Amino acid sequence: MESFYDNVSKESLIYLGVALFVLIVLYWSTSVVLKRLGKNPKYLLPKSAFRRLAFPLVLIFISVLLRMKALRDLLNLEDAEYWFKKASTLLFIFAMAWVMIAILKIAKKIVIKNYDMGVADNLKARKVYTQFTILERIFIFIIILLGIGFILMSFEEIREVGISIFASAGVAGIIIGFSAQQFIGTILAGIQIAIAQPIKLDDVVIVEGEWGRIEEITLTYVVVSIWDKRRLIVPTPYFINQPFQNWTKTSSDLLGTVFLYVDYNVPFDKIREEQTRILKNTDLWDGKVDVVQVTDTKPNYVEIRTLVSAKDSPTAWDLRVHVREKLIVFLQENYPESIARTTRLKVEHQNENENQTDS
Repeated sequence: MESFYDNVSKESLIYLGVALFVLIVLYWSTSVVLKRLGKNPKYLLPKSAFRRLAFPLVLIFISVLLRMKALRDLLNLEDAEYWFKKASTLLFIFAMAWVMIAILKIAKKIVIKNYDMGVADNLKARKVYTQFTILERIFIFIIILLGIGFILMSFEEIREVGISIFASAGVAGIIIGFSAQQFIGTILAGIQIAIAQPIKLDDVVIVEGEWGRIEEITLTYVVVSIWDKRRLIVPTPYFINQPFQNWTKTSSDLLGTVFLYVDYNVPFDKIREEQTRILKNTDLWDGKVDVVQVTDTKPNYVEIRTLVSAKDSPTAWDLRVHVREKLIVFLQENYPESIARTTRLKVEHQNENENQTDS
């Protein structure tokens, strides 16, 4: 019996050694290939690819070892075959889910690095980044859900319970479906945003009367960074079901408006000349739109609207403020009588009456 046990141990040791050698060679060759592809500029594989895949690959190799009979023979744990195989199955499912998530993140990094979010006109980059960010979260959610499902179904007892539940889940399934309708609608809204893209990351929007930028998009909610550093948390279905303003839907450039309310004797040509001079002396203007129009008349004043253009919404805001201030100063210094001043006219008229009385 002892000689037979020794022979079995030697054979198991040989099998185990060969298996370890094969796994080490596979791991080493995989690491060499990934590292070389990461260093070679001809390939798009990032240098961090091997670091992301290294540990889950080790877990896969370990799961293969746990399933080998030679390891149990070597450890004299043949009676624990069920637990070795169960541990191997669970570890393999966990490692494969990890590998798929890592590959997903590597693919995202490969695509995203070709687009620069820092440029002024980053519409294409924001589209791609938004799609990959939302789709990444969707796939990670599905991978984790499937992984948990496979792990649970690997247990015979849970599988039998699950089958019996599914077999008798008619009415209960309908009730659960109605109960989860809002949650499912929220998830579908997140998917629809990823595909249709009514909003993108860094879009400038007006939501609930607040001006801000899209800071984060998840499957269930959207974070809007408001101009005063507050954060507005909005459910994703809002951007599907409710109207809102998107100032950068198709391009980042924007028109800015400035309204002036002046007297009827204001020189319109002089205002046009002054606005052109103001725009040419500032870097905020993109050189495209320079318009002065009379848009309305009232008994006491004339409404003038000026249109200016800028490369993006923050610049357009600064340009509007700049033009408004400079035009007011221009009128104050050169044509003060052209400023609408109903109250002043009343005061002046009262002063004239007092002077006539004194005389």
